[in-house]
Amino acid sequence: MVTYLPISSPFIRFAGRFVDEALGFAAGWNFFIFEAVLVPFEVTACNLVIHYWSEVIPTAAVIAIVLVLYALINVLTIKWYGETEFWAALGKVLLAIGLIIFTFIVMVGGNPQHDRFGFRYWHTPGAFAELYYEGSLGRWLGFLSCLIQAAFLIAGPDYVSMTAGEAENPRKTMPRAFNAVFYRLTAFFVLGALCVGILVPYDDPEMAAAFKTGEPGAAASPYVVAMNRLGIKILPHIVNAMVLLSAFSAGNSYLYCASRSLYGLALENKAPHFLTRCTKDGVPIYCVGIVLGIGLLSFLQLSANTAVVLSWFVSLVTASQLINFCVVCVTYLCFARALKAQGISRDSLPFKARIMPFGAWYGLSGAFIMMFVQGYTVFLPGFWDVPNFLFSYTMVSVFPALYIGWKLFYKTTIHKPINVNLREDLDVIDEYERKFVSQIPDGTFERALDKLFG
Repeated sequence: MVTYLPISSPFIRFAGRFVDEALGFAAGWNFFIFEAVLVPFEVTACNLVIHYWSEVIPTAAVIAIVLVLYALINVLTIKWYGETEFWAALGKVLLAIGLIIFTFIVMVGGNPQHDRFGFRYWHTPGAFAELYYEGSLGRWLGFLSCLIQAAFLIAGPDYVSMTAGEAENPRKTMPRAFNAVFYRLTAFFVLGALCVGILVPYDDPEMAAAFKTGEPGAAASPYVVAMNRLGIKILPHIVNAMVLLSAFSAGNSYLYCASRSLYGLALENKAPHFLTRCTKDGVPIYCVGIVLGIGLLSFLQLSANTAVVLSWFVSLVTASQLINFCVVCVTYLCFARALKAQGISRDSLPFKARIMPFGAWYGLSGAFIMMFVQGYTVFLPGFWDVPNFLFSYTMVSVFPALYIGWKLFYKTTIHKPINVNLREDLDVIDEYERKFVSQIPDGTFERALDKLFG
């Protein structure tokens, strides 16, 4: 869709354009909430990492400092945002690659203890941890817990699509970007999970303390736990510093994206008009302020341990993320239906996925099921918890309320396939593509970066 019509905030606008304006409204607010809640999540993560070094700094001070820095970066130094985020992203890639290499070296004996432990922890205590119950049911619930965590983490293509309206020659670059994000994220996630399983047994006491009581010993990183187990010095501090930088950078990115999403909603009259006010540098100041206000949710750590607060945010974001995937799949199915009704062959599109529309049906089914499963623990005997229930299922009820409310108030209808507007903006995009002249990177460094990221 986005290669056919590369416009800004595409999957939100496509939902309104190809399906129903009410769905576009609900999808826009869901995406905003999804990104905005990730700001306090990353602030909480920063606090967890910082307390690996010292418990002297009060939690409230850490939260306040991080939020103030976010405000300064997003209001006063916004012109440096792109540059700083580029180098931060490069640092994350190097960190991920470095940790994969580290895992291989230490597992074959390259550690102070000269212990060639290999895949030992896959046998002792085992690859599958039991969760809540013993036996096969417990192992299945353990796997399901990991699957829910994966649903929280697996984001990427939706963020790439947000840049379509500003990308250079999007019909050529976007397919490359989508493929690169998919394969690289898959590689990093799969290899990262493999490395964690190799390095640390699931019953490690330091890791267990971090998950159950919020103690900072694990510093939010199983790699640090592994380094401590092997007696490796200095490197844990370096990794922790890189993790801290990654968390801080991620929170800053989410603040930027969330504020721009809210600004876009205001421009389309789907949010209060005063939110369109910008500074002379083009910063939507009120939108930034609202997202920073949501960031104050990170102060929940003062009344509950960090691990619990992180789990709350994970639940809320996971539900919102899964709803987002459902919207994307529904939008594509309606887009494909409109193409067929209007006699436009998929072969004429700039890019065509191989398994569509079956892939969209599969994605919709999986995301819809996981949307209700992700908070299942509250329904187990003895595990009922009101905050967990609310954080897990609030968006599941808020999203349809937004959709129905907008639909009833503005009396919108679901677009008939034959009436879906597939031509708007198409002439402008076609003209841009005809006149586009590709520029070759000048220096060796620029060409290397183009190969690495493009």
